[in-house]
Formats: sequence, structure tokens, C-alpha cells
Amino acid sequence: MSGPFLALDVGDRTIGVAVSDELGWAHPVRTIRRKNLQSDLDELAAIVEERGATRIVVGLPLNMDDTEGPRAAKTRRFVERLRERFSLPIVLWDERLTTWEAERLLREAGTRRDKRKEWVDALAAQLLLQSYLDAGAPENGL
Repeated sequence: MSGPFLALDVGDRTIGVAVSDELGWAHPVRTIRRKNLQSDLDELAAIVEERGATRIVVGLPLNMDDTEGPRAAKTRRFVERLRERFSLPIVLWDERLTTWEAERLLREAGTRRDKRKEWVDALAAQLLLQSYLDAGAPENGL
């Protein structure tokens, strides 16, 4: 692994952000409340710079039958904007069930509902990044 990787769980209202460390572990960073594309990209640019990210991994929400629906199409359009803004490698990675798993983990930990809402997307980004790292961090995703 070369340098920290940033992972994004992109939704309509929020973007969950996670980062990897030098040991190959993923950690949740924060959840960005989406305002508009320019503002979203500016916030991400600040995080990329602050963390020294060398790659961005974006969760691709596939259907359970491996097909892509409207949410995946929106994510691909967002990735096009990321590629216009950043010169870093950007990889799409399967994010199926990460939000469900994140919600389950937070519930089991006894996290209050308002805190779960605040952290679920960042935790989902952590789970997708850890999956990517565990797969050997391939340069080509989906």
C-alpha cells in the first residue's frame, strides 16, 4: 500500500469518509452533509490534502444480482466529477450491505439513534475501505 487511501460512501444527502493508515487499517473520518457539488468537492479536497491521500476508493452500490441501478449511475456521475477535480487514481469498489452492516454494528454497540445517524455513512466508508484493503488494494476496481 502506498500512502493513505480515502474511501467515500456517496449518498444523496451525505458522503461518508474513511481513511487508511500505514498498517492497512481503515478508520472513519467524518460524514459530509451535502450542499452542492462545488462545496462537496471543496470539502473533499481539504480532506485529501489534510490526510495526504494517494488514492480515492468510491463505493459503487450494486444490486444484489450484480446489476447497476439508478443509484450506481448517480455514483458514476459523481466519480466523473471527482476525476475532473483530482489527479489521484479513483477506484470504484462494491459497497453492497456496508450501510446495513454499519447500522447493525452501531446498534449492537448501543449507540443512540442520533449518533448512529451521524456516523453510519463514515462507518460504511470504513467497511468498504477495509474490504478493498483486505483484497490487496487492486488498482482496478469495478
